[in-house]
This record gives sequence, C-alpha cells and structure tokens, in this order.
Amino acid sequence: MKIAVIGTGYVGLVSGTCLAELGNNVLCIDNNTEKVAQLEAGKIPIYEPGLEDLVTRNVKEGRLSFAAEISQVSDADVIFLALPTPPGDDGSADLSYVLGVAEELGPILSKDYTVIVNKSTVPVGTVGKVQKLVRKNAKHEVDVVSNPEFLREGQAVNDFLSPDRIVVGASSEKAAEVMRQVYLPLVREQPDRLIVTDPASSETIKYAANGFLATKISFMNALTAFCEATGADIDAVRRGMGTDERIGQHFLFAGPGYGGSCFPKDTLALVKMAQDVGVDLDIVTATVKTNEDQKKRLPKKVQEYYKGDIKGKTFALFGLAFKDDTDDIRESPALVVVDELTALGANVVAFDPQAMDNVKRLYEDNERLTFADDEYAVLKDADALIVATNWKEFSSPDWVKVKQLLKEPVIFDGRNLYDPKAMATRGFYYESMGRQVTHP
Repeated sequence: MKIAVIGTGYVGLVSGTCLAELGNNVLCIDNNTEKVAQLEAGKIPIYEPGLEDLVTRNVKEGRLSFAAEISQVSDADVIFLALPTPPGDDGSADLSYVLGVAEELGPILSKDYTVIVNKSTVPVGTVGKVQKLVRKNAKHEVDVVSNPEFLREGQAVNDFLSPDRIVVGASSEKAAEVMRQVYLPLVREQPDRLIVTDPASSETIKYAANGFLATKISFMNALTAFCEATGADIDAVRRGMGTDERIGQHFLFAGPGYGGSCFPKDTLALVKMAQDVGVDLDIVTATVKTNEDQKKRLPKKVQEYYKGDIKGKTFALFGLAFKDDTDDIRESPALVVVDELTALGANVVAFDPQAMDNVKRLYEDNERLTFADDEYAVLKDADALIVATNWKEFSSPDWVKVKQLLKEPVIFDGRNLYDPKAMATRGFYYESMGRQVTHP
C-alpha cells in the first residue's frame, strides 16, 4: 500500500517507519527542509531505542523516503496526519497545523479514493472539521478517520509493532476496511485488538486513557506526603495495591510528577473540552493541580534541608529528560528543579545520557546551569546529589566513589531508585518520595 505521513515529529517518524517495516511504501513529509535533509542522510532528530536501525534498513530497501513538498502525497492510498496540537493559554488544543494541512490536501489528491487519518491527538469533532475542509476542494472521494496513537516514549517501536490495541474511528465502512488492511499484519492472530468505533468515541478514548493514567500517577504522588507524615512506606503501599487485579501494577510508582508531550497537554485539553460542553471533570482538574504541586516537592525538600539558604551551593543533578530512554524534556520535572534552585542563587551541574543538548539550547542564558560528561564528573565538589530521572545507569553507582566526590554525603532522590536502609548503612543522608528519611 502507498502511504504518506505528514509530520516527522515523534509520532510521525515512528509511525511512518513502522508502517514501512510492515512492507508499505511510505513517504514522510515535513516542511522543515533541514530536518528532511538530516533524515535523508540517516540522522535521526530524536532518541528512541530501535528507531535508527529501522529507519536505516527501510530507507536502504526503498520502502521509506522523505520530502518537504506536500504535493508529493497526491497519489497516496492513505495519508496520516501526525501534526502538533500544542496547548493554548486556556488549555485547548491548537488545531491550526491540522486544519491548515487539511485545507491544502483537497485540491492535490489524485486517487479515486483516499483515506486521511488523524493520528494526532485532537479534540472530539476534529474528524468532521478535517473532512469538511478536505472535501470542499477535492475532486475525488475522500474519507477521514480517527486513529489515535498510544506510543510510550522509550518503547514506541515495540508499542507500534506489538500493540495491545488499535483504535479506529470511522463513519464509513469503506474507510474502516482500508484501515483493517493497513493494520492486518499487526492483528492477524488477534483481530479483537483492532477496535473500530465512531470518530467521536475514538477521539475520546485517547484523552480518557491519558487522563486516567495521569490520575493514577497523581494519586500515588499525592500519597507520598501522606506516607512521609504518617510513617508509611509508599513502596509497600504500591506493592499492596498493585496485587489487586482491579488496580494493576502499572503507573503506581511515586515520583516527581509526570511530564512529556502527552499527559500535561492532554489533561488540560480534556478539562477544556469538558468545560466547553458544560461538564466539570473535577477529578482531572485535581490531577493537573496535584501534578504541578508534586513537581515542586523535590526542590522544596532541598530548600528545607538547608533551611532556605542555598545561595552559592552547587547541586549535582542526575537526569534532565522527563523519563528514562528518551531525550524529551517537555514539561520535565527535572527542569522545575533547575528553575527553582537557580532562582534562589544555587548552581546546578547536570548529567543526562540523551537530553543535555536539548536543555543547553533551552537554557543558554542561565549561567547557573552547567553540564558534566558522565555520572561521576557531575558529582565533583557538589554539596548534594538530586535524582530527577530514572535512567537505569543511575541505579547502581560506585557508592564509595560517589561519597568521595560529593562535599557531603547527601542525596535527594525523586525517583526512589535506592534502598533507604542501605543508603544509611553506606553513610548517606537520604531523602526520597513517600518514604522515611534515613541517615547514618
């Protein structure tokens, strides 16, 4: 099948590459000519495990190509829209990119029948808006469907090629059948994983799923302060809850708050959509507030330990990305740590295996933030260590070396990577999230 993907951001590049891996001829379009040139040269603009090898192989075998001109999608059987929908000041999703491309597509389509797929996370009702714009100037038959992505950063390739579900929202059976053929290689043995529904339900599923998962995270994060106040251990609570099959074990790990490109944006958009139709989703509103509060708890722990006087102190920071296995720093809790501490006159030296270049561009004017080459260089002469991202390589450092490099053996762990009793035995003051403080 001949497929086009418009937008080579995170979702577009992963989706286009994986569709090529399934044997389709895929053309990825991006109006950023510099990015297109990089992709054609085999340079991947994002970090995602496994993606670079797939891009290289499919380009070499002639199934995957890149271009800047949208006119080149004219003869595609299926066109995926993987365009940004950034939040506005009121939390609503900005559809200008999606609708702008939709208006361009109508006149250039040359196939007798084309299916356009909204892969972007878009508000309920967007399929109808896109369809109206495309059909306005189209000379041939066109249908628009919803097909939200459920890709986890760091596991996106596996999520696409081994999905637990694929959701398609179509008002046309003809379009639904085309989408069944697109995804047949992924659901041949388990056809029930392909869920075909109406467009409004499909669009809602994406927001509902992210809203629910964000709520689970915020619920556990809200419990961290309760556990610290009562002497309970959030890890023990998590294990006790997670064995209940009604709750499950996923998304129960306490931390410094959620970030990334999806949860923050989608929860705000869900609240705004609900308000627009006269519905108050108070539980999602509380989730958003809890998350914003949680992001400030880690730097607050640091400030309280030093009784508010951190001016001139230097803190080593493990991690800048919002989670491990990605270079994505959007809404990262680690950046809140940087902002809060440097605003009070402290210096932060950071190390992240993948995200430092992104942060350097964002913080080029902040002289109090510097960077180190590895997880030991970042510790030299720091007053304390702060753990903000759960990279696996931070899990088992040489503790003798860590203690020698730090001015004082003090650690603030926002990811609960280490065992509190073991840290006390090693001679560290150790403060984490939802667990009791330990020290020698």
